[in-house]
Order: sequence, then structure tokens, then C-alpha cells
Amino acid sequence: MQNLTIAQTLTMSSREIAELTEKQHKHVLEDCRKMFEALNIQSADFSADYKDSKGRVYQEFLLDQDLTMTLVMGYSIELRHKVAKRWRELEEQAKKPAIPQTYPDALRLAAKLAEEKQHLALVNKKQEKEIHCLQNLFQTGMTPVKFCKQLNGVNINRVSLFLAERNFLYDAQKDTNKSYIWRVKAHARDKYFTESPYTIKSYKGDMQLYEIILLQDGAKWLYRHYLKGELPMKKDWNGEFTHDKYLQAA
Repeated sequence: MQNLTIAQTLTMSSREIAELTEKQHKHVLEDCRKMFEALNIQSADFSADYKDSKGRVYQEFLLDQDLTMTLVMGYSIELRHKVAKRWRELEEQAKKPAIPQTYPDALRLAAKLAEEKQHLALVNKKQEKEIHCLQNLFQTGMTPVKFCKQLNGVNINRVSLFLAERNFLYDAQKDTNKSYIWRVKAHARDKYFTESPYTIKSYKGDMQLYEIILLQDGAKWLYRHYLKGELPMKKDWNGEFTHDKYLQAA
């Protein structure tokens, strides 16, 4: 179970919702995606990753109270009551003051605060480095594949499939025996990616296709997940997170 307080906002993970409602996590994830699409909000803004006991990385969503209660509105009264009761417990826990009661507790708190301050400084430094790298790598009008071609080790043949798995793209080609026709999902369009339509001629006549164009927020998302080692990587990748802005011209 994972409950977080981010910027003083309580969240409940889709995994805990699955446990409380006795549903499979994959079904709760699908319910979340349907809710995001219906509300016209970005699912990526609530997306997080977690590792299972074997170290494998999976997706989850972290929902605030409004989204949590909206999600379970269609569930049974008994299940809704379980979730509502858990929210009250979380709110009570958040209200409890974290004041050290003993001198050793005070020392531990001081050490923890110093560690958090140091960690924040490292995070800020890392973010500055990421911003600098993105400024060198990202160019207006480039595709996700072209962007990822600059990142050492990424299997660019699987980038579009990866984005489809993460609910950014979908295949508009109805015939499974033909090539993909990638389109941007509504919730991600004009925020993470956009489309540039073009026409090709075939023996059946003109055919409209779409070039997927990467936007700045999409580049940030891809680069962040690259540094986490979560993009589809080549089998012979050397394990180094490096990039070459000149590869894009190749």
C-alpha cells in the first residue's frame, strides 16, 4: 500500500484502492484511465511507478480525494464505504503533529531534516542538469523516435509501442495485418504530443497518415523515464545514460 502527502495533498494509490475494493489492479487502472478521459484531464499527471518484490517496474496512479471518490462512485455501497473510511484514517494521520517527545527523537528529526535538505539540493542540481540536456536535445517539430534516437541504448523501433502502452498513443489501423497508424489520445494531445497529417498515394487512392510530433512536456516525460531506465532498451545496451545531439541528423 502506498499513501503519499505531496505538497500537503493526500493521495491514495490505485494499488490500495484495488486492495480495498478486492479488484485486480489492472482493472482499477483501466477504470482510472476511463475517468481521466471522461474528465478530460491528463492521466500522466497522476501516473507513478512502483517496483514489485522482484524489482519489476509497473505503473500506478496516485489520486486525490475528489478523484478517488469519483472513481469508486460506480462501485457497490460496501466498497465505497471501505474507501471513505480509509480516507478518514489518512486525514487523521495527517493531522497528527510530528513533534519529537525525547532528546534522541529530536536528534533523529534534526538528522532527517538535514538529510532531506541535502537530498533537495541534489534533486535541484539533477533538475538543472536535465533542463540543460533537454535544451540541447529537444527541437520543435521533432518526433518522439527522433528524440529518442539521441539517447544511448534506446530501442527506437519500440518507442511508439511503448507510448501506446503508456496510454499516449493508439493505433487507428483497423486491419491488424497492416502497418500501424499512430494517433495521439485526446488527453495527451497538444500537451505531450501533437499530430501533423499528411497524405500518401496508394493503389487504393489517397491515404491520410499522421506524423506524431513531440512537445516539450512530452520530451521531459521521455527523458525522465530514460534516466530511470524505463524506456525500451536494446539488448546490447552498455548501461550508460548518455546522449548525442548530433545523432538526430543521421
